[in-house]
Amino acid sequence: MPIGDEVLSNFTQQAQEEKIYSDKKLKIGIVGTGWIAEAHIESYLRQPDVEIVALADLIDGKAAKFAKRFGVKGVRFYPDHKAMLAAEALDGVSICTYNMTHAECTIDSLNAGVHVLLEKPMCVTLDEAISMMRAEKKSGKILSVGFQPRMDENMQMIRKIVESGTLGEIYYIQTGGGRRRGIPNSTFIEQKTAGIGALGDIGCYSLDMVLNAIGHPKPLSVTGYTSNFFGTSTDYQKPEDASRFNVDDFAAAFIRLEGGIILDFRISWAMHLDTPGDTVILGKKGALRIPSTECWNGTVGGPMTLYSDVAGEQVETIIPVIESDGPGLFDRKIRSFLDAVITGGKAPVPTSQIIYNQAILDGIGRSAKLGHEIEIAIPEI
Repeated sequence: MPIGDEVLSNFTQQAQEEKIYSDKKLKIGIVGTGWIAEAHIESYLRQPDVEIVALADLIDGKAAKFAKRFGVKGVRFYPDHKAMLAAEALDGVSICTYNMTHAECTIDSLNAGVHVLLEKPMCVTLDEAISMMRAEKKSGKILSVGFQPRMDENMQMIRKIVESGTLGEIYYIQTGGGRRRGIPNSTFIEQKTAGIGALGDIGCYSLDMVLNAIGHPKPLSVTGYTSNFFGTSTDYQKPEDASRFNVDDFAAAFIRLEGGIILDFRISWAMHLDTPGDTVILGKKGALRIPSTECWNGTVGGPMTLYSDVAGEQVETIIPVIESDGPGLFDRKIRSFLDAVITGGKAPVPTSQIIYNQAILDGIGRSAKLGHEIEIAIPEI
């Protein structure tokens, strides 16, 4: 067996997914019926033990049109999440609203005794995240955050490689990604609805990929930078969108993590470049290169490369992309949430991990405004 194949063979094991179905239909509500809610309802409709019973949306008539489009009958409609929670006995709720309402909708749902599947990012500020975790702890209910890339075998491979010790002690990570042109519109580009821009939309994915791989060390400090040269320019935006654009379309940061790890981060919705670089994880025994994508919301951008020394020789091992013929990532996200509800298990993507992601996003924004490095302090929950 060639040296490269021998190294690769350490990481080829794949686990079979086990499905757990409830004897009774789980009553599910969806808050917010925008485009991301489409993926939620499509996946819920594929689950044999789910009944969509309620939809809530602030825009009059939007939820009814949403239900009709997906052929959901017998569902009840509400003008907001508060009315829905007051009237329904729900087992779980998907929160698919814009970022600035994530905290309120989540806390109210947990206080009502309802399990929550929350779309990413967790919220906008660290203070919001802390309040959400306190409500979660008090309620005893599940709060899982919607990072479906964790369900991808290739993303799991990154963590397996790190945990195997092949890279040795990690000391530096470069990560990020972005689009040459890819600014969304609607509620994504205003502070009053989104709170943060590219940072929250795709930056949180990039951060989760590497933080999850290295075991979630605490962030200690951050020097952050943000800009919005493209989003506010009529050269790249419609005048009506440019005039209301007031979030970041590019961000960069230098983050110090526990254990002496440095995280060098860049993310973009628009720039004069196809990518700010691949993700690179450097260890004292080896290194891993992960090809960039426009945004880390699915899988890796191509075969990964593992760099190591074997018997005095410098070796490059290509890690092929793992193709999956099983359920899609969204179905896995939905199913893992439902299984946790049924069994009383832990959240598939727990807030105890995502709090570090949120602390970094919050820290980048605060540091950028202040113009200097800031310390990150996360209180005990």
